Amino acid sequence: MRVALGFAIMMMTTANAVADVEVSFREGAPKDRFEIVNTSKCKLANAELVIDLNGSAGGLIFDVTATGAGVEVFQRFEVVAGNEFLTNEPQVKDGDRSLALSIGTLPAGGKIGFTIDVDDTANSREITVTDSELSGAKVVLRGANGTVEKAFGSRPSLKLDGSIC
Repeated sequence: MRVALGFAIMMMTTANAVADVEVSFREGAPKDRFEIVNTSKCKLANAELVIDLNGSAGGLIFDVTATGAGVEVFQRFEVVAGNEFLTNEPQVKDGDRSLALSIGTLPAGGKIGFTIDVDDTANSREITVTDSELSGAKVVLRGANGTVEKAFGSRPSLKLDGSIC
């Protein structure tokens, strides 16, 4: 009886394990950088993480070609950390306002980092993105057990609490 009860509790704990994920943005020259870190003690598996710039105060876009919606310098999407945690590389077109990362398995403490150029369309300094211009952009995490989303505020980082893994 005790063994069965212990097994049932273990299964409930495993099934309801959650991962906390931090997402941060760093303006840089010539490349801007996003980092995704699993700050919990469980792995995140078979998930999709979407960075959605729609709703950003600066009207942000991804600038990945020399011609098109962006200005001056452009940078294509490039994974710089954690490529082994992704199932494929997203196809980002110039002027896109969102990109989706397909995560196979992101272990506890695991990090995915990528560079890309982000431009604003609402101000005169289109090549420099300020923290306030990122405000309103959101991150959506979809997994087998549900969806969690959160918008950036006045800081260029956010934490998705209780992301289901």
